Amino acid sequence: MTETQIPLFDIPENERGEAPFGPRRLGRHAGGAPDDGVVVERSVTVSVTVTEKFGPAFPPPPAETSPAAGPGVPDDAAGPSGAPAHAAAAPHHPPAHGAVPGAGSAPAPETTYSTSSTVSLPVTGGPSSTAATPFAPYAPYPDADAPRAPRAPAEPDWRREEWPREPDWHDEPDWREGPFDEGPPMALPVPAWAERLAVFDLETTGIDVETSRIVTANISLLDASGTAVSRLDWLADPQVDIPEQATAVHGITTEHARSAGRPAADVVAEIVAELRRALAEGYAIVVYNAPYDITLLNREAVRHGVPPLEQPSPVIDPLVIDKQVDRYRKGKRTLEVSAAHYGVELLDAHDAGADAIAAGRVAQAIAAKFAAELDLSPHDLHEAQVAWHEEQCASFEDYMRRTKNPSFTSRRGWPESPRRASA
Repeated sequence: MTETQIPLFDIPENERGEAPFGPRRLGRHAGGAPDDGVVVERSVTVSVTVTEKFGPAFPPPPAETSPAAGPGVPDDAAGPSGAPAHAAAAPHHPPAHGAVPGAGSAPAPETTYSTSSTVSLPVTGGPSSTAATPFAPYAPYPDADAPRAPRAPAEPDWRREEWPREPDWHDEPDWREGPFDEGPPMALPVPAWAERLAVFDLETTGIDVETSRIVTANISLLDASGTAVSRLDWLADPQVDIPEQATAVHGITTEHARSAGRPAADVVAEIVAELRRALAEGYAIVVYNAPYDITLLNREAVRHGVPPLEQPSPVIDPLVIDKQVDRYRKGKRTLEVSAAHYGVELLDAHDAGADAIAAGRVAQAIAAKFAAELDLSPHDLHEAQVAWHEEQCASFEDYMRRTKNPSFTSRRGWPESPRRASA
């Protein structure tokens, strides 16, 4: 019996020129019995079964005799050592429809033939077993184990971006994604004028600057962190009754002012002197809604024969600056609202000391947030506020005339309003 090698399939090479399962062309020995031995490599077993079904119209091919089976017996019925002869036989052409093999013979009954082939494919890289297990032999190419010359490196594939490329803006870290440093917060830079401030506030008997009197006052000095490094407070006897509406605001009654307050003239003179000294030392004076406090102090000085401040400068008014740098923000702009907006604590509103210090800290917060817009000298910022206040008065006057009172007139003048003719 002859031994025939049946090629099953080809395995393509990978990019390194190696077959993924070892040799590129595999086969098995027809009629060869498997050898016993120790597994020296892992393998994948593939079984292929071909079934051919023949009926009367398609009779089976002539059977090839085998020494073991005798004439007329198909080879695959001869035992495990025989090989199906029709696998290597010449192609068979079935007779025409209705014809039968042999003259005058009856149609052949329907017959089914099955042929099976099994091959083992070695798999590299897996663990080896020492168990005595039979395995199917394979026939590699003669040069399968021969050393190969190294291949030249493959050209880079531009679709996979395997080549080194220059960094571009896509490689830059995205500051929005972090991670962020959790160290102490960095102090925001502020204009020089905000690093040291004098703050000033009054609590009075009413809202009319021409007739109201001073009840309490505060002047404090703040450092760059907003800490009060110096503080002066006054309680005056206004020499007039304090209306209940005013008492409801600041909490000072007429009786308390008369019993604990100092003479109004002395208080006014000391306030003017302290403000004059702070200006001489280079401090800017922070006053929230400056035209009210500065104008009322001027009227009190004139009333008590104290030389008033003449065109005090520089003055910082957080109300005017806030309206200029954040002009489209809706809502009220009282000190309490602005302090909350800028994150400044104000625990005792309408206490002269609490209001003055909070106003200074609001000014520093605005300076930090709008440092570029407010990076001016104190005197330049003072002059800018004069113009900003005039624009704001004109805008408010126009609004009131269009919506409520056609004859409404805003009171001009910053930081001090001119005296009314009827006063």
